[in-house]
Amino acid sequence: MVKLVVGLGNPGKEYAKTRHNVGWMVLDKVANQFEEPFSKEKFKGVIAEIQSPHGKVILLKPLTYMNRSGESVAEAVKFYKLNPEEILVISDDLDMPVGKVRMRKEGKHGGHRGLMSIEEKLGSSRFPRIKIGIGRPERKEMVANYVLQPFSKEQLPIIEMAIDEATRWVTEIIDGKPIEAKTCSF
Repeated sequence: MVKLVVGLGNPGKEYAKTRHNVGWMVLDKVANQFEEPFSKEKFKGVIAEIQSPHGKVILLKPLTYMNRSGESVAEAVKFYKLNPEEILVISDDLDMPVGKVRMRKEGKHGGHRGLMSIEEKLGSSRFPRIKIGIGRPERKEMVANYVLQPFSKEQLPIIEMAIDEATRWVTEIIDGKPIEAKTCSF
């Protein structure tokens, strides 16, 4: 049973609508659906507490910036005495096309520095994850700038559908549906 849902992103208005912040975008929608605001600063992040049919579920948006997300997650895991399997992490993925959404029970970081930080701090990669494809820039040296830019006008409706689908999956998991491997594309 998932007890902590983490959306990866970067704090600050300048990052709010960027590709790297799709995890935060999903959590914002989930919090809105449950009418629970992100009202507390805790665990080097902001949290919203949701009452599910199976107990309390914490939504966490780390404020440590992407590369140090594991610090925030590790504090929450320690406080709530959670196993990695009780954490669901939502992140962007450069290696999937824009609009592809994938859920797995566990996996590898694939070079994603936020996931890498979490795996390092937890000492495990055995946590469920939802990845949302943001595509890759044409040239490799542009990756750092690319992830910190907003989606193009053409990509925006596609990514909004992907975020809505990921939000639906998270809501179902909070309501008690077991995590299963699945993929969809828009």
